[in-house]
Amino acid sequence: MARPPRAVFVTLAAGAALAGLVSAAQAVPASSQHVTSRTAGTAAPVVLAPAKAEGVAPTAAGVRKALAAALADPSLGKHYGATVFDASRNKTIYSVGTTRPYVPASTLKLLTTVSALETLGPDHWFTTSTVLSGRSLVLVGGGDPLLTVKRSKDPLDFPVRATLQDLATSTAKSLREQGVTTVTLGYDASLFSGPAANAKWQANYIPEGIAAPTSALWVNEGRLSPGMAKRAPSPAAAAAGSFAKLLRAAGIKVGASVKPVKAPATAEKVSEVRSAPVGDIVEYVNLHSDNDGAEVLLRHVGLATDNGGSYTGGLKGLRETLTKLGLNMSKARIEDGSGLSRTNQVPLDVLAGAVRVAVAKPELRHLISGLPVAGFTGSLEKRFAGPGTAGGTGLVRAKTGTLTGVHSLAGLVRTRTGSLLVFAVATDAVPADKPLEARAALDRAVAALATCGCAV
Repeated sequence: MARPPRAVFVTLAAGAALAGLVSAAQAVPASSQHVTSRTAGTAAPVVLAPAKAEGVAPTAAGVRKALAAALADPSLGKHYGATVFDASRNKTIYSVGTTRPYVPASTLKLLTTVSALETLGPDHWFTTSTVLSGRSLVLVGGGDPLLTVKRSKDPLDFPVRATLQDLATSTAKSLREQGVTTVTLGYDASLFSGPAANAKWQANYIPEGIAAPTSALWVNEGRLSPGMAKRAPSPAAAAAGSFAKLLRAAGIKVGASVKPVKAPATAEKVSEVRSAPVGDIVEYVNLHSDNDGAEVLLRHVGLATDNGGSYTGGLKGLRETLTKLGLNMSKARIEDGSGLSRTNQVPLDVLAGAVRVAVAKPELRHLISGLPVAGFTGSLEKRFAGPGTAGGTGLVRAKTGTLTGVHSLAGLVRTRTGSLLVFAVATDAVPADKPLEARAALDRAVAALATCGCAV
């Protein structure tokens, strides 16, 4: 039986009462839940018991004992590790296999999104606008990663997105008020610079739609059709083409040729639409492990730190920001914002560190509230369903990471005795025939943290 949305919300709210960090009202909102059925024997209770006050402190020996069986699973290969930080007492209590960094896969998004929250602020938005010079109208991209053509008909869609439909309607109205009914149309995506594809990505990523050419102007993340993998060769041109059709439908005559231009500094703004706030975008990116959204946020980090809107500028800004947040980046090699590159190398304490600083800094709370919930939401919706994992259902919040031969989880959990633990567990040496077994072993390890007092 599927859980009713309100029951899911109560479950999440109880699990998210994080020691002065996230109140029940700041848990992932009901509008962002995708309700799922759980098989008998693995389901969490409909309403979790309130979190206990912090009791006996967990110890290294206790955590080691809790994790031992799961980490001994041979499916994890020869390079696996874990780090556990007691956020209730502000100290690392356990680490194993942490002498070398790991290919993080999508857990790297934690670094990108915490940097975006830190540099831009959770209430910042991105603007897509139209400007007019004479009879020349320019569609100007502001780097809205979630811009779409039309509003979703799903009332539970989260976050609410800016649309080209709204921009076309308001632009047409403003033009008619000025007596303008015929325009030429250009588009300006110059906010971002440099290559649209990362040089460290595998050659098939863009042709197969695993990622889009990153642009400051696109709709549906460059997809030719919403929900489909295939991307437009030029997402900005495709967005402008869609906008031209919408303008014509709104009664404005638009010239047949739509070309890239630089919007004149003297052009008059006609209309604009604003994105969802950065905090909501961060929640979406982490919940759904959105590669394209992460790459756009990386470029915004570059701009916000005065390093430019290329992915290389973003990477420089990322390292600067994470260092200012107190993370030791000396052993980290970061090549992109999404974790798609297999040349990324990140220590587990850096991955856990992104969560740790978000626990300690309220302005970064969207990193926590957007984390998938084990067995319920996002990339963890269908996880924690196997033997030995039921104890983590509804209690574990974590970002997932998956590439061929790579699995990782980084997030937080409150133990049965009330301590808040931040963790990162990973392997990047999974035997080719054991991918699901390795993933299940990490799920068991994290579930063990939820069910232990870890004091012995």
